[in-house]
Amino acid sequence: MYKIYEVNDTFKMTPDNFGKDITAVADKTLREKYEGTIDKDMGVIIAVYNVRNISDGFIFPGDPSTRHSVDFDALAYYPKVEEIVVGEVTELMDFGAFVRIGPIDGLVHVSQITDDFISMDKKSSTFVSKKGGKSLKKGDIVYAKISTVSIKNKNMRESRIALTMRPEGLGKLEWVAAAARSSQGKSSQKGKGGKSKK
Repeated sequence: MYKIYEVNDTFKMTPDNFGKDITAVADKTLREKYEGTIDKDMGVIIAVYNVRNISDGFIFPGDPSTRHSVDFDALAYYPKVEEIVVGEVTELMDFGAFVRIGPIDGLVHVSQITDDFISMDKKSSTFVSKKGGKSLKKGDIVYAKISTVSIKNKNMRESRIALTMRPEGLGKLEWVAAAARSSQGKSSQKGKGGKSKK
């Protein structure tokens, strides 16, 4: 889920920036500090913008830089449990598929890819199902549901998002389309009326 937050913080203006446009300096400093980081409450911070309400600076003894209070907006992405997401398969491993959802990757464990038994074909770097003829490779677009979320403050590598594609209506786009066609075919057969042959 994407959300916009109003944030109040301070930033440090070093002497080499004195005389420059303070809003531009604040914008650059805050973007370097926040963008691409993880906040346990906000999630992955994607963008900082609308810098405003910059206060007069104050100085600490022995430090020539000025510090200023500032307000700004931050666009962040926080994955929510039970949320349905669309993503691209970025990497396949024996244990599952990594899927890019927004600015972060989630893992679909091999047991959560499909109801059918599926295994890795190492020659083609593709997951292939045993019965249903389904395949999954890098670059495929999939629908998935977020199962669990563990966000570690400021550490993207230690954060974990588990996904599942097993529920009906989820999976690779082609699987979802084929299931929808099959379902429509069955409902149109029922709609024709008459008795079924035994």
